[in-house]
Amino acid sequence: MVRQAGRILSVLLLCCGLCATPAFAEDGYDLWLRYRPLAGPAQADAAAHARVIVAPGTSPTIAAAVAELERGFGGMTGRPLLRAALAEDGAIVLATPAQARGVGLGSASIADLGREGFWLLTTTANGKPVIAILANTDIGLLYGSFRLLELAEQGVSLAHLDVRSAPKLQLRVLDHWDNLDRSVERGYAGQSIWDWWTLPDYTGPRYTDYARANASIGINGAVLNNVNAVKESLTARYIAKTAALADVFRPYGIKVYLSARFSAPIELGGLKTADPLDPAVKAWWAAKADEIYRAIPDFGGFLVKANSEGQPGPQDYHRTHADGANVLAEAVRPHGGVVMYRAFVYSEHNAADRARQAYDDFKPLDGRFADNVIVQVKNGAIDFQPREPFHPLFGAMPKTPLMMEFQIAKEYLGQATHLAYLGPLFQETLESDTFAHGAGSTVARVLEGKVDRYRLTGMAGVANIGVDRDWSGSTFNQANWFAFGRFAWDPDGDAKTIGAEWAQMTFTPDPRFVTPVVAMMMASREAVVDYMTPLGLAHQMATGHHYGPGPWVSELARPEWNPTYYARADATGIGFDRTVSGSDAVGQYAPALAGRLADPNTTPERDLLWFHHVAWDRRMASGRTLWDELVAHYDRGVAQVDAMQRLWDALAPYVDAERFAKTRTFLGVQQREAMWWRDASIAWFQSRNQLPLPAGSPAPAHPLDYYRAIETPFAPGH
Repeated sequence: MVRQAGRILSVLLLCCGLCATPAFAEDGYDLWLRYRPLAGPAQADAAAHARVIVAPGTSPTIAAAVAELERGFGGMTGRPLLRAALAEDGAIVLATPAQARGVGLGSASIADLGREGFWLLTTTANGKPVIAILANTDIGLLYGSFRLLELAEQGVSLAHLDVRSAPKLQLRVLDHWDNLDRSVERGYAGQSIWDWWTLPDYTGPRYTDYARANASIGINGAVLNNVNAVKESLTARYIAKTAALADVFRPYGIKVYLSARFSAPIELGGLKTADPLDPAVKAWWAAKADEIYRAIPDFGGFLVKANSEGQPGPQDYHRTHADGANVLAEAVRPHGGVVMYRAFVYSEHNAADRARQAYDDFKPLDGRFADNVIVQVKNGAIDFQPREPFHPLFGAMPKTPLMMEFQIAKEYLGQATHLAYLGPLFQETLESDTFAHGAGSTVARVLEGKVDRYRLTGMAGVANIGVDRDWSGSTFNQANWFAFGRFAWDPDGDAKTIGAEWAQMTFTPDPRFVTPVVAMMMASREAVVDYMTPLGLAHQMATGHHYGPGPWVSELARPEWNPTYYARADATGIGFDRTVSGSDAVGQYAPALAGRLADPNTTPERDLLWFHHVAWDRRMASGRTLWDELVAHYDRGVAQVDAMQRLWDALAPYVDAERFAKTRTFLGVQQREAMWWRDASIAWFQSRNQLPLPAGSPAPAHPLDYYRAIETPFAPGH
């Protein structure tokens, strides 16, 4: 495996070249909106096509679009973009269909682009060559402005543009698990950027830059507080603070949402119950919604976590999740609000396989949710693991809109310091075929409402954004924020293309850099899977903080908190039996797929141990035994990180010193911890099976007791 990784590295190094122009130091604050001077022909092209700007609109959103174009092309060309009343050579013209004739563009057929789509077109206006940004609304014009700037940053010629784009999902939302004390649950980029103490009086420039970054990738919503909500978030004091943020975000098309604590009618309203069918409870939620909308007329609605991990919910009153969602939906309905109700539920009172519990709770409720409720489902049935099969609820709720919940924060993938580009994870999930209505019923099509006609569509991403100067804890973590926005706009997107776009804007469009670095990014998540949870293993992390390996943990109060619950390693084999002879979780998938997953011979090897408990000596596709294959994956993961280190070192001429040094340091941490994962996991499983290591694979550096004794009580994000 090491030799193979070395051969791959050698090929990539040939792409790097031996010389490049050194870059100036940067701290990552500008994200992918750097707008640095373009090189040679690209700069000349941008300068020729971006001399003046014609924008007849006067809204705050148009003002934001114009400001961004001025900022962007000013930075890339080295000269200001001037305002003009009429089109002239080199003009950028922003117009809705109603404005198009007035600026000399004639009629434009863009009804199919909806309220958020745009059309970028190199054309003529009054006989003058121009770039037209056309959209049905001002927010579409803003999105089009950002896309034009992106193309220029990437060095794409602006001479023959014809780009039409519209989002396929309506709700494209970041979920911030931020607490009012500025701690962030599962956050690895410093404190929360919401300074609740100084709000609503002070709204610093970072809030605007946050809105700019999100608008640039089409994100149109933000849930500001933790799903493990506290009552104070719904008080008048904090509603005013939320309103101040909403005012900053509004020009950028971003609505604010709040996580609602289900027991708030008791804790804030003084009621004796939070029973969703109680008339007084209904009245309390309606009055609270009215109060919020008076302060924030375009408030998006509520996100709800209920009856999961100790949170209060409708089941406390022997009501269903539909009952719980609908009381909130009724409260926000008059104002056009929605309720995003999370399907992440598991209970200490439920002895069923944790992977079954969300489906068991929600499938019987299909069709019983109000029409302004959308059920938010994690990509997999456990909890944001490095790899999980897609959640069986996708394709199983034809009468209930479902939205995806991805985790951008890498809670289980090395947190801040491991390089793991999540684009392949997002794409793998979205491309998965549910077989809900035969082949081709992919998760992406389910989300888009193409499998079943959903009134609401959406995707949520659990953010990893904090006060660190680079926003995300590391430069490459920014790519996951970017990729989420791209996939939320178009769930049929391509991770490699998205990764290249991000690399071009974040570093340089030079292909000698982009080609190898994108190859590294595309291999990085699989490397993490290999050295953490290969072949379908899951939740082998140390418990609580989820940092580092802990496959031996077995004594926690709830079975599903213990890694041994998931691996079930013993002398005979390893893996969780989810067939009919076990938990029968395979039965929750469509029959055409369930039949394949029920048989270890037709289950993809990457998911084998998720669905089956198999013998250590089972022969794999490679011809190796399962044990030897498992060890080979651990070795391959470590080797890939080694290769990533050497590749990054070769790319030094293309990267500014500050960002290069931080990434180089973090890759060193990742290499050390990948070996820790590999050695600790092998030592534990070897203690179960008593089998020798395959020839050529080194023994763990220390005995098992050494790894079991390691403690990290102050790991971040917990």
